Amino acid sequence: MLCRKLSLVLIILLLSFSVFAQGPPTRQEILRGTITPERAWWDVQHYDLSVQFIPSERMIKGSNVITFKTLKPGSRMQIDLQTPLAITKVTHSGADVKFEREGNVYWLTFDKEIPAGVEDKVSIWYEGHPTVAVNPPWTGGVQWGRDDLGNWFINTTCEGIGASIWWPNKDIGYDEPDHGMNINITVPEDLVDVSNGRLTGVDHDAQAKTKTFHWKVVNPINNYGVNANIGNYVSWTEKYQGIAGPLDLTYYCLPQQKEAAMRTFKEVPRMLKAYEYWFGKYPWYEDGYKLVTVLYPGMEHQSSVTYGNYFRNGYRERNPSPGDPIGMQFDFIIVHESAHEWWGNNISMRDAADMWIHEGFANYAESLFVEYYWGKQAGQDYVIGTRHNIKNDSPIIGTYGANREGSGDMYSKGGNMLHTIRQIVNDDAKWRSILQGLQRDFYHQTVTTQQVESYISQHAGVDLGKVFDQYLHTTKVPRLIYEVQGNKLMFWWDNVVDGFDMPVKISINGKDMWLKPTQHEQTITYPTTINSAIPDRNFYIDLTKAMTLTKTG
Repeated sequence: MLCRKLSLVLIILLLSFSVFAQGPPTRQEILRGTITPERAWWDVQHYDLSVQFIPSERMIKGSNVITFKTLKPGSRMQIDLQTPLAITKVTHSGADVKFEREGNVYWLTFDKEIPAGVEDKVSIWYEGHPTVAVNPPWTGGVQWGRDDLGNWFINTTCEGIGASIWWPNKDIGYDEPDHGMNINITVPEDLVDVSNGRLTGVDHDAQAKTKTFHWKVVNPINNYGVNANIGNYVSWTEKYQGIAGPLDLTYYCLPQQKEAAMRTFKEVPRMLKAYEYWFGKYPWYEDGYKLVTVLYPGMEHQSSVTYGNYFRNGYRERNPSPGDPIGMQFDFIIVHESAHEWWGNNISMRDAADMWIHEGFANYAESLFVEYYWGKQAGQDYVIGTRHNIKNDSPIIGTYGANREGSGDMYSKGGNMLHTIRQIVNDDAKWRSILQGLQRDFYHQTVTTQQVESYISQHAGVDLGKVFDQYLHTTKVPRLIYEVQGNKLMFWWDNVVDGFDMPVKISINGKDMWLKPTQHEQTITYPTTINSAIPDRNFYIDLTKAMTLTKTG
């Protein structure tokens, strides 16, 4: 007789401990992470950003002209700029605008209400000593570094911490500039700036001993994807014949790095070939693709991917998929950060709580790259190997409306969730069409988790809501409980959200078959005695043999 007296109390308690122990959101977090009334009435159309970097003083100063369209009447505008930087002047229609500061937020008050349905501009000047990046790119800001020959080597990073760490803007994910932006960076005349988009010109001020590099982005761009990289750069170019035609590839590195960079950066066309196969066309043909060396490991700056991986395979000499040697057969930074051009830059989260849309898909993309070049088995080995990185310490989904991301499990657990869903779909052609469909139907858009979930469920023809709930909102790994009695197999799901009913493939005596467990015990009868019952390793689940009561008398 089967005894199902397994403790559920501890399982229920897991959720209560998985919530972030950060306390309730602060006023500043709410202002940063919420679509406040002072944000809701206007939509960003374009940024025209001009910034001068003054390395000798570790100072920046500049301006941002924001073109916006009014969605409804408004007279009070929220602009974000983090301390210790400060706005010095704001103008609108040639007149000064009143402004006041509340922490990292500025409130702009126009003399008259701006009516709905018009396009308008506001100009903002600012300056100061920006926050210094402590651990870029994770704790970002401005990095005032030197290269190994003593030249200035300066980078900006602002994912998470926010673009307002170095320039004034509407610093929330849901609103990207519909028509792109201009990025004008002024640096000492012996240095080069590399930013997003295409270089349209360079001005030289001989008297001031500065150069200004003018970059133009014609596509929407997420704020944290904007960057400035300043150093003694040299560059070279090549054409990639992609599925949408020729794509301009431009590479930037320091002169002493060029030999190693030219060897390592051959990974870029390989990456593009694999990702265009899986996801569809590279999303930024008009803005090109750049790979730029920096001091820190690297980041997914749109059309300006940054690289600091020592020109070696793996991730800074470590295996990103512990236990699987394939992780050391390619350059992790090029493959992972470039995946964000599709997942994070093309499709972008509206709220920081949904960061898994960026990192989970990019993590999964690594295994698809492996699969493309080394085969399906290798791709499976890779993504399964990343499970060693999963902590299940807190949920993948963060706190909405507070600029709080979820657990770091959004990477490897997010990737393994997607890999598991691929098994449920059980049709590789359909799965690839879903990935391409997401890229096509949400092209250059910001999205929510619910939109992504609904899209995948609809096109898979399977309601995956409980699967997403399980992996995104809890720290619990689904546990398949089973008991074998002769030719009978009894099974059910445990450690799962209520209503969880994910199908799973299992090998019985070496033969694959599908089970459809629920939280209620089910029994199947096999034609012969069951000697082994092994679930497909591609499902991210636990397997536990049930305990039985010992019969007496």
